[in-house]
Amino acid sequence: MNIPTDLKYNSSHEWVRLEGDIATVGITDHAQAELTDVVFVELPAVGKSVDLGDPTAVVESVKAASDIYAPISGEIVEGNPEVEADPALVNTDPYGKGWIFKMRVKDIASVDSLMDAAGYGAMIG
Repeated sequence: MNIPTDLKYNSSHEWVRLEGDIATVGITDHAQAELTDVVFVELPAVGKSVDLGDPTAVVESVKAASDIYAPISGEIVEGNPEVEADPALVNTDPYGKGWIFKMRVKDIASVDSLMDAAGYGAMIG
């Protein structure tokens, strides 16, 4: 399984790509494989403040609906309209075009508490 080393991960299978104080968030390849075919993505409202662990978005597959949790605290600045129009991007390109939302990070240092690729790989074992 390919786990990108330039991202950070949390135990509920979200990944974070930090650029300045903006974090792009999606779900991992492992998570999308467990969900199987994603058929709907509910994006969070722009401007919404979220705290670490808050349910922030929803991904529905043919198997189940799953909450996507805020991996860090901050404010939603953008949802990905491409996954709303084509939810399968979450399956086909989870680390690229399949991102779900972007947020302005409240505390940049909080990103350091997330797992690196090796830690996430060990967790999903």
